[in-house]
Amino acid sequence: MRAPTLPVVLLSLACGVGFPARAPAGQPQETLPSAAVDRFAQLALACVHREYPNKVAHVLNSDADVRPPRELTPAFYGCYDWHSSVHGHWLLARLARLAPDASFAPAARQALARSLTAPNIAGEIAYLTGKGRVSFERPYGLAWLLQLDGELREWQDEDARRWQRVLEPLVKAALERLTEWLPKLSAPVRAGEHSQTAFALGLVLDWARGASDRDTAALVVSRIRDFYARDRDCPLAYEPSGEDFLSPCIAEADLMRRVLPRPEFATWLRAFLPGLPANAATPWLAPGAVTDPSDPKLGHLAGLNLSRAWMLEGVAAGLPPDDPRRPAIEAAARQHGHEGLASVSGEHYEGGHWLGTFAVYLVTGRGLAAPR
Repeated sequence: MRAPTLPVVLLSLACGVGFPARAPAGQPQETLPSAAVDRFAQLALACVHREYPNKVAHVLNSDADVRPPRELTPAFYGCYDWHSSVHGHWLLARLARLAPDASFAPAARQALARSLTAPNIAGEIAYLTGKGRVSFERPYGLAWLLQLDGELREWQDEDARRWQRVLEPLVKAALERLTEWLPKLSAPVRAGEHSQTAFALGLVLDWARGASDRDTAALVVSRIRDFYARDRDCPLAYEPSGEDFLSPCIAEADLMRRVLPRPEFATWLRAFLPGLPANAATPWLAPGAVTDPSDPKLGHLAGLNLSRAWMLEGVAAGLPPDDPRRPAIEAAARQHGHEGLASVSGEHYEGGHWLGTFAVYLVTGRGLAAPR
């Protein structure tokens, strides 16, 4: 698969500093200048150990369960909610790996070391496996936990290897939850928020391939084909809903390019999104408009623009090089990336606690660099 295509000027404007040329086609982005992503790292550093405000999705079994977040989930209690804390740690691991000499790298490593300890992970397992929590953070948060594990696996670093070993029992528990659930799921979840299956299955599949977990990869691919292979005429005109941060239609297309060969994917996409133009000048997908970035739900649309950008890049990468739809798809990716990256700031904690992760996933081409 080829590398991301967002132009250098877009990233320079969004980050406020210069950004290097992207990696050659088909190669992952292995190095980054620290200044270009410093503000994304600072957003995660400001929240991974910030306990409040906190939105707890918590089943109470007795009075004994009335405890503060740091006691309920001692590794991932910050960043407003559990899944944001998990992918905030992923952000720190990814940036510290790609920019080991950056000014933020020592603080990122310290934050990871503080969270990823054996007692903390034991507490996480006790919480995850507690009574009434079978659906806890399923699938979104659990999929991001696998991504954190994958990032640590790929990091050729002694500390990272130790953190990955510490995290491994929790990853195993999360994987058991997902693999027990998937065979029982009778239909995909096509929402534009955390419950969506298409986005989460993409993260899980990328992890399974990177970890050489053939059984999990086979299960996920089988379920993807069951859920989506026969889909037609996705109602893209109905998107976005007012609180989406994921596109049901585009996320599904980005998922299917992970499992179909290019010619087969091109044919599937023609039936799935028949309105895709063959002219880059034809407007066909407008970015979401954020009317109030301080509102945690309305602000989701900033994340939608970022996720659409990387998903559109993925869709384009999955097509044959001469497919006439690629220019229009890539133009929409650039437009969404520009809008999305401009929204990433720490001005409002409602967005600052999570949008940095989406920005880093986009600018480092994480989905495109995943092993096949």
